[in-house]
Amino acid sequence: MDEQKEIKVVIGADNYNNNPGWIHTQEEELNLLDKTTWENQFTKGSITAILAEHVWEHLTYQEGTEAAKLCYQYLKSQGYIRCAVPDGYFLDEAYQNIVKIGGPGPKDHPAASHKIVYNYKTLSSIFETAGFEVNFLEYCDEKGRFHCSDWQEEDGVIFRSKKCDPRNQGDNLTFPSLIIDATKR
Repeated sequence: MDEQKEIKVVIGADNYNNNPGWIHTQEEELNLLDKTTWENQFTKGSITAILAEHVWEHLTYQEGTEAAKLCYQYLKSQGYIRCAVPDGYFLDEAYQNIVKIGGPGPKDHPAASHKIVYNYKTLSSIFETAGFEVNFLEYCDEKGRFHCSDWQEEDGVIFRSKKCDPRNQGDNLTFPSLIIDATKR
């Protein structure tokens, strides 16, 4: 039986290469809101995994929902998006000042400031609306308590995580992310 090659895509990879063997893309190549950029590179139902680390917060809630729906079309059955965003329930004033709406954003791309600050409820809502089943990997609840599931780096490395970021080792949580796996049903 001929096995198809797995297609794994990193959205908004910047200059990071935390996921060797994955296709690393920039917004100009693969735009979450432009179906033509998807049609030019992939066939619907062909992608095994999509990773988006600190990308979705640069979209409005409506744009985030539309992006999730577009990704859904290109994922295989049981394919997934591993999505990480700043966590709106992390109780640290300095962190919240950095991640706030309209906050600093990248110095070399000021138009890319944050348009939304998610919590686990709002982020899961976007992906559930698009048809995904959501599994929480790392997140803070309404009281700021941090929750973490065991997740595998080979399924997509999220650098800004409890698991991988040296700033977050031991009992020190400095820059966490809200991380989910959203699986196509």
